[in-house]
Amino acid sequence: MAKKFRSNFQIFLDNSIKSDRTAKPSSEFYSIFSQEEVLEIIHALETRWEIPLKYAYKGKGAKIWNDFYKKFLLPKWYRKSNTEIDLLRDNFEYLCSNLTSNKVNIIDVGAGNSYPAKEFVTHLHSLNKINQYIALDISEGLLAVSRTNFQTWFPNIHYLNQQLDIENSCIPEFISNTQPHLHTQDTAKIILHLGVTMGNHHNRNKVLKNFSNSMRAGDFLVFTNEIGSNSQWDGIARGGCKYHAEEIYSSIKNKIGINSQDCQLIRKYELETDSVVANIKFRHNYTINFLVNGINKYIKIPKGKEITIWRHHKYEMPELLQELENAGLKLVRFTTNKYSSHIMAICTVANN
Repeated sequence: MAKKFRSNFQIFLDNSIKSDRTAKPSSEFYSIFSQEEVLEIIHALETRWEIPLKYAYKGKGAKIWNDFYKKFLLPKWYRKSNTEIDLLRDNFEYLCSNLTSNKVNIIDVGAGNSYPAKEFVTHLHSLNKINQYIALDISEGLLAVSRTNFQTWFPNIHYLNQQLDIENSCIPEFISNTQPHLHTQDTAKIILHLGVTMGNHHNRNKVLKNFSNSMRAGDFLVFTNEIGSNSQWDGIARGGCKYHAEEIYSSIKNKIGINSQDCQLIRKYELETDSVVANIKFRHNYTINFLVNGINKYIKIPKGKEITIWRHHKYEMPELLQELENAGLKLVRFTTNKYSSHIMAICTVANN
């Protein structure tokens, strides 16, 4: 009897089915992110093929960042310099001499573990200038680390923290007034946004506008970022682009349920956003099924597609000045580190 063979069409179907994959986010994923945040992640995937970097700091991401900071960024005997701390030190005299108030509230946005602000707060405290220190961060875990660190270092300084996503919200006015007996009209704000975080935001214009709308005359916004041309990236992953991106890549695979053999981590310059990015590139057709609390959404990702999980944008000065102006901010001073690779910008609200 002649043997029966399946048709080539059937073989094609079998191979297609085999090449498709389905991922279902874990219970840990849904325990970390609120329904609103899950919907924002879905929207970012649908509209720009991205999982916003800001969410990498939540859950176990808080420990990942804290460990990364302590290992690679915290000054040690063999690495005594830290860009953030050095730049704050260089600008301390300017900020103090230009305060229009006797007391100051330090509002640390994206505070992380609060290490970058430690020396700065120490010097202000020695001059009896500190009214209170307020840590704001999207990550509850990092706020817990911040509280433990700060209250260990400064048990006599009033500490407050609150969860905040600066890309979606202004700094609430009531934050500075939480302790009425500590607050008077003679109290300015120094808003810190350190860690070159400005370059990580998807919507920098919105962030700057939210800062501007949170300030009044006499307040300062102090932030750091890398400067230079993004397109001249040499293709070598360093710092956050290497170590932090690798940790985020591993975490996302675990939380969403993507098999390691089905994807790879790609780092490159992205012309559309003029940024260096780290992407997950899929080796198969994938469907991510988000299913929780009334959400039932399927995101289909074709083979070869890349999803951005980490990004950083360097500023060139004309661009920075334009973005500040558009947000209603005025650059009153800037300094760079000894390699001219990082900038600290000090801004006030622009005069109407």
